[in-house]
Amino acid sequence: MALFDLLGRRWALRVLWELRDGPVRFRVLQERCEGMSSSVLNQRLRELRDAGVVALSDPAGYALTAEGEALLAALGPLHAWAERWGVRASA
Repeated sequence: MALFDLLGRRWALRVLWELRDGPVRFRVLQERCEGMSSSVLNQRLRELRDAGVVALSDPAGYALTAEGEALLAALGPLHAWAERWGVRASA
């Protein structure tokens, strides 16, 4: 249940999603997550790092770990379901 608690926190899934294509520096990540304050981004990144799903690599920035990539892959079916649901809900 600790994982659901972490993923249920505001912006946590968005941060993971924005890291899906490779390392991102802090400011770029903040720009991609429009509306997120730097303090909240710092907190989420710290929590995700503590969970072992995100790592900080200088100079590349923040990136998913192998565990983070596995987590994102596991969330793939949920993403596909949400896409289908969104189309159905908007019809």
